[in-house]
Amino acid sequence: MSILTYCKGLPTLESEMNALGFTELEMFLESYAPIFRSAAIETVNYYLSSDEFNKSEWNTHLQKSYGINKRHINGVISFAKGRVDAAKTHRELHIKTIAGKIKSIEKWLKSSERKLKLARKFYAKKNWQDSKAGCNFPLSCSLKYRDTNWSNLRFQIHGKKRKLALFKNKLKYLKVEPIRVSVPLGNIFIVGSKDESRGNQVAQWDGQAIKIRVTQCLESRFGKTVTSNIGDFDRNINRLPESGSKTWHFFYKNGKWVAAVQFTPKPVKQQSQTVSYGCIGIDMNPGSIGWAYVDSEGNLKAKGQIPLQMGLPNGKQDSNIVDACLQLAGLAISFECPIVCEELDFSNKKEGNGEESRKYARMLSSWAYSRFYELLQSILSNRGIELITVNPAYSSLIGLVKYMRMYGLSSDCAAALVVARRGMRLSEKPQSSITAYASVNEDKHVWSFWSQLNKQIKRSSEINRRHDYFTVSNWSFLDNLSNGEAHLH
Repeated sequence: MSILTYCKGLPTLESEMNALGFTELEMFLESYAPIFRSAAIETVNYYLSSDEFNKSEWNTHLQKSYGINKRHINGVISFAKGRVDAAKTHRELHIKTIAGKIKSIEKWLKSSERKLKLARKFYAKKNWQDSKAGCNFPLSCSLKYRDTNWSNLRFQIHGKKRKLALFKNKLKYLKVEPIRVSVPLGNIFIVGSKDESRGNQVAQWDGQAIKIRVTQCLESRFGKTVTSNIGDFDRNINRLPESGSKTWHFFYKNGKWVAAVQFTPKPVKQQSQTVSYGCIGIDMNPGSIGWAYVDSEGNLKAKGQIPLQMGLPNGKQDSNIVDACLQLAGLAISFECPIVCEELDFSNKKEGNGEESRKYARMLSSWAYSRFYELLQSILSNRGIELITVNPAYSSLIGLVKYMRMYGLSSDCAAALVVARRGMRLSEKPQSSITAYASVNEDKHVWSFWSQLNKQIKRSSEINRRHDYFTVSNWSFLDNLSNGEAHLH
């Protein structure tokens, strides 16, 4: 089951304010937060220094050292474990990223050095002017920069080697360096329990007022419990159940205490039918989201584009993405169908940004794929709409080759049509106008054919841009396919 978290700033009611202008709950949180942090830091150090964690012994230690009740200690241990696990995951991701950058630089260096070597070999020939093959990297000079392309490439190679040495030293350091864990100020974590009344042993909330059991070391100042009327968590679609476990997290942000409750959401009425009755496929691009609705037979029935601007500040970016997701949710409700999207992970491509053009690197960095799918999943889940993910392999190519000219679609809508059909597990075999010029073997998967076709198109002079797919009516240039047979399944 998915987990949701609702947050709200703690209200400062005039009836609860003391002479300093704070409520009793805020005074308790201010007093308990430093104690909680000290206990969490010691727990983090214990997690990092010990292979085995004895919870019972550590409970006793924290009770004696800090005067914290056992019920509060569960929150300290969970908070500390979460910080340690996050730090370890981040270290693994950092190592993976550095290793990917090293691999990308080494690949670029090998290609560039080979390019220079072949160029020198070509110009070393006596009659190179009469060569029919030509040079793979012809010597040229820039009057603006007063330099040759060879000299510029050698300078780039020198810089890449320095960068490669830096990354290798960093990777070597990361593999042996002890993990450091940050424990922020102003945090209190209280673990919930589904067996307790109102879902928590320590913090019990009835929908308006919350009553928190005071830890032993602060009972002389605040008594046994602290109560405050914090109100409800108002939402357009409220999925906070009355029963079930509720974990509370209080944190200090922008000069104000914030209460966050984590819970298993109550189910909502399903508004989308099964994918066999039809679905909406989407294809996300930097400037827009292309969508296509297909019926139960896989035929295109509706299509469109939703503008999506990237590279905005965080607040405006989220607002733009939310508007796009709400439009998709409205389409899914009107068609009563699920939405199918691609499983996209650009982490590997972003590792090689340093070896790509500035335009391509900027384009990849500005795509908020992870944030888009995070918000889309949340919005669709709240409205009872199923979100299905599929492998994105060759979806753009199949859309360009099969459906772009057939339906007069843009490239993103054509790819969205392929994604929708793939979500319904429909055929992706190429049309006969292509297979007439490329022999196929039905014993292998259809993607084998699309892989061969993709390589051939990249080498062909017939297709240089996406608009050229509208004009291709004869695929006879595939007759010279030299990569062996393409295969189908």
